[in-house]
Amino acid sequence: MKRILILLTCGLLYQGINAQELPKWANKAKKSVFSVITYTKDNQILNTGNGFYVGTDGTAVSDYTLFKGADHAVVVTADGKELPVNSILGANGIYDVIKFQTATDKKSEALQPASQAAKVGETVYLLPYSTQKAATGQNGTIAKIDTIDNSFYYTLNMQTTDKTVSCPIMNANGEVIGLIQKNADAESKESFAIGIGYAMNLSINALSGSDYALNNIGIKKGLPTDESQALVYLYMSSSQKTPEEYLTLLNDFISQYPNNAEGYLRRATFYLNTGDLSKAALAEEDIKQMFKVSEKKEEAHYNFAKLLYNYSIGLGDKQGYADWNLDKALNEINQALEVDKQGLYYQVQGDIYFAQQKYAEAAASYEALCQTPAGSAASYYAAAKSKELQPEPKYDEIIALMDSAVAKYNKPYGEEAAAYLFERGRFKAAAGKHREAVTDFNEFYDAMLGQVNAEFYYIREQSEIQGRMYLQAINDIDKAIELDPKNVEYQIEKGGVHMRVNQIDKAIQALQQAISMDSQNAAAYRMLGYCQIQQNKKKEGVANLQKAKELGDTVADGLIQKYSK
Repeated sequence: MKRILILLTCGLLYQGINAQELPKWANKAKKSVFSVITYTKDNQILNTGNGFYVGTDGTAVSDYTLFKGADHAVVVTADGKELPVNSILGANGIYDVIKFQTATDKKSEALQPASQAAKVGETVYLLPYSTQKAATGQNGTIAKIDTIDNSFYYTLNMQTTDKTVSCPIMNANGEVIGLIQKNADAESKESFAIGIGYAMNLSINALSGSDYALNNIGIKKGLPTDESQALVYLYMSSSQKTPEEYLTLLNDFISQYPNNAEGYLRRATFYLNTGDLSKAALAEEDIKQMFKVSEKKEEAHYNFAKLLYNYSIGLGDKQGYADWNLDKALNEINQALEVDKQGLYYQVQGDIYFAQQKYAEAAASYEALCQTPAGSAASYYAAAKSKELQPEPKYDEIIALMDSAVAKYNKPYGEEAAAYLFERGRFKAAAGKHREAVTDFNEFYDAMLGQVNAEFYYIREQSEIQGRMYLQAINDIDKAIELDPKNVEYQIEKGGVHMRVNQIDKAIQALQQAISMDSQNAAAYRMLGYCQIQQNKKKEGVANLQKAKELGDTVADGLIQKYSK
């Protein structure tokens, strides 16, 4: 404290120069002006300057430069009390102004913003920070007024120094109209002030988490005063802040909006995501509070079910908390559905059944979802996938669901529809409708503007073979090899395609290439042996069949028995 007082005393020396007596209102108003001291992380003084209160709750303004790079800060009031800066409420680096909030031990003495706009030629007063009983300062006149962002920027006939930066400029009625800014020319007879309206309008909004000026200050930031904006700010900050900072933000949100159920849900989620089982009890308390403040209990059941689902999926093989499992999640979502047959609730119910591998029940939930306004291509696909995983898939039903998924998009299909076209093609291939499958694969190709990989060409080639579309199949397997020349399976498949159309030489060439890449591939030896026998090279053919048998191929032995006689 001694060091602080020495700094403040030095900062007041200028008052002996050109000091003038101020109007009577200044004796009370000066109590609103304070000194600011900002610190680095290692508690070294970073900057000192001025500021003043604009709200009895500790809301204050100063210059941004004073706070840039600061880890923490304090203010020293006119009566010598040291109070910490609790949070930053807004900042602008271009106009060098900041709004913040300090701790208070009582109602702060705050300056009243001017009720009327100032005029050119009007007399104004500079009110400095002072611990002295008598209020002294400077006066001058307004030389020019510029408009900025629904506020004003003043040019004053008044010489100021660096020691007066962020001191208030008052009108004759004792109302604040602006705060002094740093002058680039120390000898200038003019000075400048940013309008108090601009400083008062600074705020934290939903996107402030990525604000460069704010992120250059280590002091915690306040929350938006609009509740919906504060919720978005929480969401945006979850990936931008450290876990410690985010937890502090959650605590602040709950303190500021104690009846908002979302705050308790998000904090419970945070506790569970730490992976620390001991924190789960804290999550449980927050969930209880979420239910207590929720007006719609079905929404609370839905949110808890979704939390339990995500928690259970994230656990893997690890031990979870109490009975917080998929069965409990299912019970919660069923309670929600008893009250409201909402699509989102069916979505969660289906996801839980799917995770439990209860695919028939999952399909029923997803089909119910499809009949609600929340139904989408994704929900039709989820129902189709659930039916595919059942013991005896009914592909006609599955394909019908995929037809509905694709019908959500208009032709010409774009990338959003591509996945559903591909999956419908895959289901048609499984149902033996290979030519129809190829049509879907072709539409997928067009939707992706031809940006596909080797595996796509291989999959399409499979259906083309089954659909007796041999030329297309040869072209596709060649393209797959071009894109992935080290893939042995593609070379073997190429050999198989050429065998189908009796192009034995090309088949042998592909199979020999496969063996050169993998000398232990049994299938390649078997197919090569068969091709050589077709060319009447029985000795070489049987030898390769024998090699395939030695490598474990179960088909090769039958061919040996047939062709070695």
